[in-house]
Amino acid sequence: MKRNTVKMIALACFTLALALGAVQPASAADAATLYPSMAPLEQYLMADRNAEIALARSAAPSSISSAATVMVLGRHGYETAVEGKNGFVCVVERAWMGAFDSPEFWNAKNRGPSCFNPQAARSVLPITLNRTELVLAGKSKEGIKEGMRAAIENKELPALEPGAMTYMMSKQGRLNDRAGHWVPHLMFYVAVTDNMTWGADMAGSPVLTNPHFNGAPEPVTEFMVPVSEWSDGTPASTDHH
Repeated sequence: MKRNTVKMIALACFTLALALGAVQPASAADAATLYPSMAPLEQYLMADRNAEIALARSAAPSSISSAATVMVLGRHGYETAVEGKNGFVCVVERAWMGAFDSPEFWNAKNRGPSCFNPQAARSVLPITLNRTELVLAGKSKEGIKEGMRAAIENKELPALEPGAMTYMMSKQGRLNDRAGHWVPHLMFYVAVTDNMTWGADMAGSPVLTNPHFNGAPEPVTEFMVPVSEWSDGTPASTDHH
């Protein structure tokens, strides 16, 4: 592994602790004040449909995303804009796919380009679609959480499939106010488990735990592994803003 890649991953681990996990109280309070509730729907929508398609596809290398199905967010939920051929599905997730205790849960500026492999498209993407339906139905954050819990208890969502993973390698995304587009990474989904089963979040480990699922209420643990290049093949620098 090249030295700059090692440095990038080390910095990525530190950045994640700041950006996703250990937000300083003052910053969390500021964000909670900035984003106390859902903004007008128009602020979450992208007026240019083609721009959203391109942003969604930027989540993965073009060898994958060019043949993927692409879904875009409309007033009534995600809808298919492009029919794909390889089983992958690319979307741009919004802030409400973050952890329920995130102070940026309603941040209308956030955009998370994601490209789900076939297993994740069938068993993880439905979580995004269901949360989004609850959001567009006008539910509060607590109402969304309860709605997801009910959907899981009633077996309205498919069981997690082995091998589910997602590409998040776009340098055009914006994950939150603190991290910007962060670093290119891959995400892997397993049934709720201790992070030590993957050695995640340990000193020197490139594996990180994303806190946004992890059984609260979705029965999924999500691990992230930073990679050294963006989806367009350019090297990822340690400047993630």
